[in-house]
Amino acid sequence: MVPGEKRYGGDVAIAGAAPGPGAVQAGAVELLNLPDLGIGVLLPELALLVNTRALAYAATHGRILLPTQPPFVALRFTDRTALAGELLTPGAPDRQLYVLLALFAAAAFDTAAHLHTAVAIRQRHPGLSWIGFPAPGADGLWRFPDYSYGRRLASEHPLTTSGGHPA
Repeated sequence: MVPGEKRYGGDVAIAGAAPGPGAVQAGAVELLNLPDLGIGVLLPELALLVNTRALAYAATHGRILLPTQPPFVALRFTDRTALAGELLTPGAPDRQLYVLLALFAAAAFDTAAHLHTAVAIRQRHPGLSWIGFPAPGADGLWRFPDYSYGRRLASEHPLTTSGGHPA
């Protein structure tokens, strides 16, 4: 759902449709397999659903797929994109599952949801780096000197501790 460049020359799983990192490089698979998320055990069945839909798409659109690759992987990028559009269309069968997968892919890229933010920054998380997420200050905290909407929205409470916590 977040296309990126191939990880290596012979990579077929990633279509290589965009420069820079994509969801896979940003940890989408790791996020989907987090035990607390609870969907890792469902991934083989979800892959089967996607591949079944890819076979149907290929048959409907006259595409010949290599039998040595999973059907979704065997589709060209433009066909993968079109199929994703069909899977995510309101009213499509199993749409909620595909929306969930798309959201997790985006979350892995945009937020490094599977990592603590400070750890992700230290490890130069590809998605956070790509979007220019700022590093924390020397003390490990994020401070934003430019306020939202260009003005300070509230004064700090007089009993706030030096660490920024309410007294």
